[in-house]
Amino acid sequence: MSALNNEMIDTARGSFHVRSVGAATSPPVLMLHGWPQSSYCWKSVAEALAGDWRLIMPDMRGLGDSPRTLDGGAYAKQALAQDMLAVLDALAIERCALVGHDWGGAVAQEIALAEPSRIERLVLLNIHVLTNSRGNAAARDVLSPRGAQSLWYQFFQSAPGLAEAMIPGNERAWLGYFLKTWSATGFPADAFEEYVRCYAIEDTPATGAAYYRSYKQDVKRWQEIAGTRLPMPSLYIYGRHDPVIIPEFTHHLDDVFDDIRLEELDAAHFVAEEQPDAVAGLLRDFLCGSGQAG
Repeated sequence: MSALNNEMIDTARGSFHVRSVGAATSPPVLMLHGWPQSSYCWKSVAEALAGDWRLIMPDMRGLGDSPRTLDGGAYAKQALAQDMLAVLDALAIERCALVGHDWGGAVAQEIALAEPSRIERLVLLNIHVLTNSRGNAAARDVLSPRGAQSLWYQFFQSAPGLAEAMIPGNERAWLGYFLKTWSATGFPADAFEEYVRCYAIEDTPATGAAYYRSYKQDVKRWQEIAGTRLPMPSLYIYGRHDPVIIPEFTHHLDDVFDDIRLEELDAAHFVAEEQPDAVAGLLRDFLCGSGQAG
């Protein structure tokens, strides 16, 4: 089992904490985590894949052990994409495969939209597809009659100052609600403790909330580019029990992908931590060039 390396990478956009594993000569894969996690979410998946790829797993701005920037504009998903492209530049990686879960999946899509020639293959896990107008509308039609009750945490974090006032000292209860109740098959204890540690770092309630406070700005942009296609071979891995990214978000993927494969797993939102062996198997198959859409 290969140990993960931990280092701070200096880039033109600041320093970012990066976990990595695999030989520098192996094909590179950039793997982006979601909220409220860090790059630790890929630990078990990465250990299974390390022999064949160079896996680069940054902590995105405001989470994990990366900088807590208090400028809210830094958390627009376009801006976060530029952070991650800067990590690739600092490592002198011109082309790579790209994997993203949750907000990391949104950032991955922004990278693929900004510089498609740099992305050989794209993998998304449990995130809406930014430019998929029909699928996103179908999901809204289901969520709206429910009063968006499953999205309360987004409204909570969007309220100015509320997360900063109420989360410090309560990180275990705050994260436990999401990490334990949004998991269909249980959540790893070591990962839970790691995320509690990171969320207790000063200013994390504010920077974690900034991912949601920038959402109106993000949505305006995504509406403007609706229908934009992603040309690279792509894989969508979906935990079918997700209470937030409901199945309708995976409808009409052919509207925006030239080559897309959809795989469903018996998991909820945190699919890479609930089903790491299954996710690793799907990634291995796809990154090797197998199982493309017909």
